[in-house]
Amino acid sequence: MSDTPRIIVITGPTATGKSELGVRLAEKIGGEIVSADSMQVYKYMDIGTAKPTIDEMRGIPHHLIGFISPDDDYSVARYIEDASSCIHDILQRKKQPILVGGTGLYIDSLLSGRFFSARGDEGLREKLEAEFEAVGGDVMLGKLREVDVDSAARLHSNDKKRIVRALEIFEATGKSISQHDKETKSIPPRYNATKFALNYSQRAVLYKKIDSRVDEMIAKGLEGEVKALLDMGVTCDNTSMQAIGYKEISSSILSGSDIGAAAQKVKMESRRYAKRQLTWLRRDSDIKWIAWDDVPDIQYGIDEIMEFGCS
Repeated sequence: MSDTPRIIVITGPTATGKSELGVRLAEKIGGEIVSADSMQVYKYMDIGTAKPTIDEMRGIPHHLIGFISPDDDYSVARYIEDASSCIHDILQRKKQPILVGGTGLYIDSLLSGRFFSARGDEGLREKLEAEFEAVGGDVMLGKLREVDVDSAARLHSNDKKRIVRALEIFEATGKSISQHDKETKSIPPRYNATKFALNYSQRAVLYKKIDSRVDEMIAKGLEGEVKALLDMGVTCDNTSMQAIGYKEISSSILSGSDIGAAAQKVKMESRRYAKRQLTWLRRDSDIKWIAWDDVPDIQYGIDEIMEFGCS
């Protein structure tokens, strides 16, 4: 493990101060930020994804933010490819990579050394998608069951994206996703990571912060940002528009319903998402938790990371 590159991870549910702590830590230790947020990768989606502003970045280089077209469907496989390249470059320049974000799947997949077939076979995928539309989910799930019983058992017949992806991998490689996962579990970790998760001591405080953040997004013009994306031709089927905030506001715009009601739904979905993030993170016994009271104590966070992550 001593030869494995060392990185620091700052994660946690939404609205817990990850971005500010990452920047302040980077200032102190000569670090650069690599985003681990599945929606901040998209261009023109600044307000609803809470991207750090230029002022908030404080001159610290930030990577993997706002570089993908919102009509492009980004994936965990592409993230691993892009993040690995960024981290390699940062290490080559003798800087400290700091992975900051709340997308647990991206973080775990990057750290684990797991390999994904990054781009896939677009032609094969389109063929399978057309077949799905023609024969239906039950038939396609049955087709998957013949080659990958484990994956088929975990999926619903309505889950077109994952059924098609599983069949695509099998037809392209001759191996099921389940077999692929078993083989990659023996691969050593890609990085020696020290992981910190932020949260508030009281769940009610976290939810209050989330609600306030949504109010702030609405005030800053989230509705206009979503309208601009729709005007660009981005559709509700694009992965970018599945992001919390964009999904609800776009639905409201397209249906002509009340934006205020949509904003309340954004708050509710954001709270639910935070709960899922916490559930995901608590499975990891290697994470060190940093809990705030009412306001993030950034200096305390830096001190904790310096003691446990930079020694």
